[in-house]
Amino acid sequence: MTADATDSRQNAEAAATRELWRGLGLPGLIDVHTHFMPDNVLRKVWAFFDALGEGVWPITYRLGDEERVALLRAFGVRRFTALAYPHRPHMARWLNAWSADFAAQHPDCLRSATFYPEEGAADYVSDAIGAGARVFKAHVQVGGYDPRDPLLSGVWGALADSGTPVVVHCGTGPQSGRFTGPDVFAEVLREHPRLTAVVAHFGSPEYTEFMDLALRYERVHLDTTTVFTRFTERTAPFPAAELPRLADLREKILLGTDFPNIPYPYSEQLRALRDLDRGDDWLRAVLYGNAARLFDL
Repeated sequence: MTADATDSRQNAEAAATRELWRGLGLPGLIDVHTHFMPDNVLRKVWAFFDALGEGVWPITYRLGDEERVALLRAFGVRRFTALAYPHRPHMARWLNAWSADFAAQHPDCLRSATFYPEEGAADYVSDAIGAGARVFKAHVQVGGYDPRDPLLSGVWGALADSGTPVVVHCGTGPQSGRFTGPDVFAEVLREHPRLTAVVAHFGSPEYTEFMDLALRYERVHLDTTTVFTRFTERTAPFPAAELPRLADLREKILLGTDFPNIPYPYSEQLRALRDLDRGDDWLRAVLYGNAARLFDL
């Protein structure tokens, strides 16, 4: 595709996205699940998706940092995150330093941080919170760690005590890990019931079990990342019988997209949520209001 064609497509995409949230009377969107990370790390993430095979999971927004920031702003995203996650020890501090610098240069990015089960994790997490981190990311499958690891007890405790949200990828989709699944993370919540957790991807494919946890624990939320889209419905469809429960969870659901690592246009996520036909008040809460309240924006 030529540069002109790409620009034209992205302009149309931005116009369609703005039309949707403006039609709801919103000032824009808040996306709690977007990724910005050091270039060498992001390229490894993209290489993982490329290795799945041609056309399996194409990266729609394979652009530089500033181009991606500009595109989110064109979509009307008022606040976004820079979620990064380590896959080995001695990596989290470096990622946190990079993320802090990125947020300092981009004030509409919620300062993001992460952690790994290692000596000193509770200390650097507390330091990051004290320095202004607004949201953390934990990726149980990629990290390959047990979230119940004693080395993380102080981390979960610091997050719970401060009320700092943590986006946790702990469902078994799209690939399971040794410690993914609702039962494992339920044990973390039993030990830290005041943890402000945002379960990534709505807990896919264990939607029912993670919705149960969100209703059981006051501070547990769910993000919409990739869920309800045609892409995900092919492999991990949301159970139709559970759709009425979305009303009960209206204040617990936050917009997330996985931008830029998505195999379809950004507006596809918004259209999928709109097409659930849960009502304008529900959609306004999910696209903006719930995150605005959670992050005190």
